Amino acid sequence: MTAVISVDAVPTHQGWDCGVEVTERGTASHHRVRLGASDLERWRSSPSETPQRLVARAFEFLLARESAAQILESFDVADIQRYFPEFDREIRGL
Repeated sequence: MTAVISVDAVPTHQGWDCGVEVTERGTASHHRVRLGASDLERWRSSPSETPQRLVARAFEFLLARESAAQILESFDVADIQRYFPEFDREIRGL
């Protein structure tokens, strides 16, 4: 079963503060994720990709490696590559 990822992004002076809900197997988890404007430019798949879609793709990447319950409750998208060095390369292909 595929997880359902819902992202709400609120603009801040440095980028976006995103509330993310992941529902998998009937259980929901909630996460607070920060996305910097420069990170959106770096990892977006197209010029029109929204912060919400990029954060959702980041969660697709994470969920391929761990369950939603294992994902930190609060983090910066840029922190993902510290735990998963392949993130930088692979997020461009998702």
